[in-house]
Amino acid sequence: MNRPLHSVRVETGPAPKQCVIWLHGLGADGYDFVPIVKELEQLGLPATRFIFPHAPEIPVSINGGYMMRAWYDIRNVDLQRQEDEQGVRQSQGWVDELIAEQCAAGLSSERIVLAGFSQGGAIAYQTGLRSEVALGGIVALSTYLPCEQTLDVERNPANQSTPVFAAHGEHDDVVVIERGQRAAQLLTDRGYNVTWQTYPMAHSVCGDEIVAIARFLEPIFTHA
Repeated sequence: MNRPLHSVRVETGPAPKQCVIWLHGLGADGYDFVPIVKELEQLGLPATRFIFPHAPEIPVSINGGYMMRAWYDIRNVDLQRQEDEQGVRQSQGWVDELIAEQCAAGLSSERIVLAGFSQGGAIAYQTGLRSEVALGGIVALSTYLPCEQTLDVERNPANQSTPVFAAHGEHDDVVVIERGQRAAQLLTDRGYNVTWQTYPMAHSVCGDEIVAIARFLEPIFTHA
């Protein structure tokens, strides 16, 4: 049963015509990426609504069942073995509800971008590629593709031309860069418009990456 997600919401100007739904990583919360709003605003982003949902607190197997905020359980360090497909799909449903809420509020779906870091990026991929409405873009940071085995059956033509920005740290020891590369290549092979960037960092976000995200968002919010 789906339920509304509690979220941190920030608007950078009056009556924003675009929205970024940004999903945090394992163990963090919606406040984790709020500071990025000011940085993107300083880089010229127009008035935008940012929604930073909090994942629910669930026991995470890889951490000994410790309760923490997570979009789904992680049962294996391999990430794609023993995948918590049910949890992934439940979070997908919650994000779909957020998209529908914004559309009902009058925003064009093509001005809605899904962004996420690590686990949050996995849900951005999962939801964006399967969404029944055409989205403005997908930003997938330091992440991988969940439910890969069902993508070809489930991916929706509505988002075949949706641009994807995928980025990864070259020294990431949490989600190894090969996972990110595999996701980007798999989507490229299926005709998606993927921008792939790497940075000399670990499992993190850096200034150059934020600049690249701003450049990725600019044409989406200008021309949609």
